[in-house]
Amino acid sequence: MRVRLMTESGEEIMGAFLLRLGGWTEARYFEEAPEDHLWEFEDGEVIVHSPATLSHQRLVGFLSFLLRGYVEAHGLGEVFNAPAVLRLRPGAVKEPDLFFVHRDRLPGSRSDWVEGPADLVVEVVSPSTRRYDLEEKARIYEEGGVREYWVVDPERQVVTIHRLGHPGYRVGEISRGRIPSTAVPGFWIEAEWLWRDPLPAALECLRQILEASG
Repeated sequence: MRVRLMTESGEEIMGAFLLRLGGWTEARYFEEAPEDHLWEFEDGEVIVHSPATLSHQRLVGFLSFLLRGYVEAHGLGEVFNAPAVLRLRPGAVKEPDLFFVHRDRLPGSRSDWVEGPADLVVEVVSPSTRRYDLEEKARIYEEGGVREYWVVDPERQVVTIHRLGHPGYRVGEISRGRIPSTAVPGFWIEAEWLWRDPLPAALECLRQILEASG
């Protein structure tokens, strides 16, 4: 299914957007949502995201390389990227930028999505998704049992950390220094890595993480 957003004058909207379409069912979402675009579903609505920018893709790719490399080195589980589907409950289907699932809860090889909470979810926000990621998704991830949720905001240069069991779910914001994960023991990143342009060499950053983890 293809959706085109048009202005009243008939020009296609090419900038960032977050579109909600009501009247959908979860079954229709799984049947019609395109595999090459980021669509999510929540209680009768599909949420359509505008195409990712190159800077967004680079940052997600950088974080994916670090987390996937660490998880594989320690045999912890598996790392997925959008548009991989995380079904938190019936009626709540998300496609996080990046998420980790422990090996004890990995779906079978024939599964089309991950059922139940992820251990760690990372979202890289844009101006069009900031409120959605910080408020609505945080609520859904907490209710769905996601142990740890990072919201990376490159424009504001801050990472907002959420952890299950913490009052209000939200722990706080980090702009500088080391950011450790509790859901992936021994994994960490330096916040400053995320704000550099261009991004630092991912292989060197992964080497530092692995050496520090022993």
